This record gives sequence, C-alpha cells and structure tokens, in this order.
Amino acid sequence: MRERRRSNTGKTLFTNARIIDPRSGSDIRGQLLVEQGKIADMAQSLFSGAPGSDVEVIDCNGHVLAPGLIDMRVFVGEPGAEHKETLGSASRAAAAGGVTTLICMPNTDPVIDDVALVDFIERRARDTAIVHVHPMAALTKGLKGEQMTEMGLLAEAGAVGFTDGNKSLVDAQIMRRAMTYASNFGTLIAQHAEEPSLAKAGCMNEGELATRLGLPGVPAAAETIMVERDLRLLELTSARYHLSQISSAKTLDILHRAKDAGHSITCAVSAHHLALNENDVASYRTFFKTSPPLRREEDRVALVAGLSARTIDVIVSSHDPQAPENKRLPFAQAAYGVVGLETLLAVALELYHNGHLALMDALRAVTSRPAEILGLPSGHLSKGAPADLVLMDIDRPYVVDAEALRSKTKNTPFDGRRFQGRVIKTYVDGIAVYDEAQADLAA
Repeated sequence: MRERRRSNTGKTLFTNARIIDPRSGSDIRGQLLVEQGKIADMAQSLFSGAPGSDVEVIDCNGHVLAPGLIDMRVFVGEPGAEHKETLGSASRAAAAGGVTTLICMPNTDPVIDDVALVDFIERRARDTAIVHVHPMAALTKGLKGEQMTEMGLLAEAGAVGFTDGNKSLVDAQIMRRAMTYASNFGTLIAQHAEEPSLAKAGCMNEGELATRLGLPGVPAAAETIMVERDLRLLELTSARYHLSQISSAKTLDILHRAKDAGHSITCAVSAHHLALNENDVASYRTFFKTSPPLRREEDRVALVAGLSARTIDVIVSSHDPQAPENKRLPFAQAAYGVVGLETLLAVALELYHNGHLALMDALRAVTSRPAEILGLPSGHLSKGAPADLVLMDIDRPYVVDAEALRSKTKNTPFDGRRFQGRVIKTYVDGIAVYDEAQADLAA
C-alpha cells in the first residue's frame, strides 16, 4: 500500500456527483478533480469539453461524494491479540465502511505507552493497512493509572492524543497533572468516563429491566460523577478534554452547561448508543453487552437530540472485536464490546432517514468535526486537501450479515438489521481501497 501511494501521480475526475463538504456546508452537483493524491479542484463543471486521455473518469451517477470518515475510537488486537483483529483486517473493514482514517486505542499487549510502540504501530500501518491509522498513546504507564507517560515524546513520535482506552483515570491528582502537561503540548486528553467502583459489579444499565432480568446494573451516576470531577479539574488547567463516549441524558445536561461556560471540552457517542437501548439486552445476547452499557430509550433519544444540537461533537464506532470464546458465556461473565467499523456510516444515515438529523450534520459528526478535534488535514473537501473520499448511495437498502463483515470477529449487535445507505467506493490519497463491485480490490 505504501508503494501504491507513492506512485499515485495520475488524475481522476469524479463527475455527475452530489458533492457534500460538511466543513464548509457546501452541497453541490458537479465534478471533483483529484491529482497526485490531493483534491485539485471542484465545481459544477471543470472541463468545457471531454477531459484529456490522462484523466480517469468516474461517473458517480448522482450519488453522494463526501470526505472519508474518521473514526476516533477503534480497538485493534495488534500487537498481542492478532486473533481478534490486526491493523490490516481492521483497515479492510474500515474501507468497506467508508472510513479512511482510524484512531487506534492503546489497549494492546504491550500497551502503547512508549515511543517504540507508537513507531511500531505507524510502521505496521504503513506496511499492512489500506487506510490511515493514527495511535492514541496511553495516558498512564501500563494503563495502571499510577504514573504518567512521557507525553511530550509520545506526541512528537506521532500520538494524536492520550487515553487509557476503556479504563478511567481515577486518581484526580494524576489527571490534573496530565491535563497540565497536555496543555503545554496542545494535545488531547480523552477519558472513558466511568467511576469504576460503581461500575465494576454491573453488566447492564441499572434499573427496572436489570432487576427483572436478574442482572447487576451500572448506574448512570458512574458516568456523571467522573465527568463532574474532570470538569472541576479542567477549571484548574487549560487542557483540551474529550469524552470518548457518553451514554446518558444526565451527562448531556452537564456537557451543555460546560460548553455554555466556555470549557474546552468535546465529546463523542457510539453508533450503538444512538441505535439501541437497554431493551435489546432482554434476550441476554452478549453482542449487546457494551461499556458503558446501553441505557434507557429516553437516554438514546436525548443523545440523538444532543447530536443534532451539536452538544455532542462526534459519532464513533467504538469498534472492539472479541473472540467467540469471550462472548459465548453467560451475560454477566461475557466480555464487553461490539464491532462497528462497517456499520458506523449506516447508523449515521439511519438518523438522517428517520428525520432526526440533517444529512450535513450526520456527515459532519464522522468527518470534519473529528478532523478538527484531532488536528488532521483530512475530513473536508477543498483544494489541496488529501483525496480521502467515500462515494455512497444514501438510499439503497440492505440487511447486515455478520458473516460477511470483514472484521476478524463478528460480534456485531446489528446482525439482521435493515439499514439504508451503502458505500460504493472508498479512496485514500486518491487510490481506490474499496469498490463494492470488486470486493477483494484492496486485499
């Protein structure tokens, strides 16, 4: 893939396209020209006659051409758990879902907590991945919550942010120091907000349904307590703070007040928290076991409204592949996690088709907004920007088939679910890495 990108010196003209750029709010029907892996121009018409013989022409047939998706929260098994997922397999799943950039979490074995591991991820991605891969480094060494990592060196090596992945940093003093150091480098602190002493015994949302099912619950307070604490620490620093994912309406209320007060805080919500609720757990199917847990329908509706109001900035897949032996267990003992790279766009489009979100806002939450938060050059369509593109038919219906997913593991909660909207082609640096007509194009 690295050699293919280096040799990408040709021109490609996308014609007869509905070109949507969420960053500028532009929605036009016209043409977009790619040259040497960059966007060269776009307009209603770029050529008065036929383009030259050196230009490859792609007829988009009126379909949407948008920036490639950026997924800010992806767990990959490599290194240490390659049987779950590798950078290569995750990238192929990403390309099929229209994701051109994925941010991998540091929960690997060994943990991504030193410069050598950041370098390893970047080299392996260059050699095996077909989309852009950027690592977030661990916030504390070994994810133990006891000692900060060398944030300056890790940021210089290429880490786009710092997080302990699916663990909360509980020690308030260490979090305050981390925020202070991060502000010196202008880098991002991402927190999995869950007070562990309240959450460790639970496996689904605390409430009447959990009582009826005989399952221990996790209260929404486990999330809000951690968010409230971190906001108080944020007042003492000037850090850029990001909530990796939220799940409750009460957390949304806190965030709304914090943003109105001018705090430098952003947040994400997972696709499955926008599409599912605690009632889906009633079958005891472990593919619906997530962290944080699926909440009440009232919470799901509030999260959708928060996304529409832009209190929530980003939609993530929270892709977390789990081996069958970790899921084929009683619900309380089964591992948390779902795969979601290939259904991230589908859920965003479902919100649009259901009338809950404008198409521009749905795409913004998975393209330009994550790019802005991470400081990436992609996520928008303008001259000179990377030609990371997705061509999609936003109206085509399809049914999710878990066995057809490109992820190594198939623990999707959406097996058999009907969606509307399919990826036709995905381009990274102007090179086609997925074409639905040629399933093995990027293999």
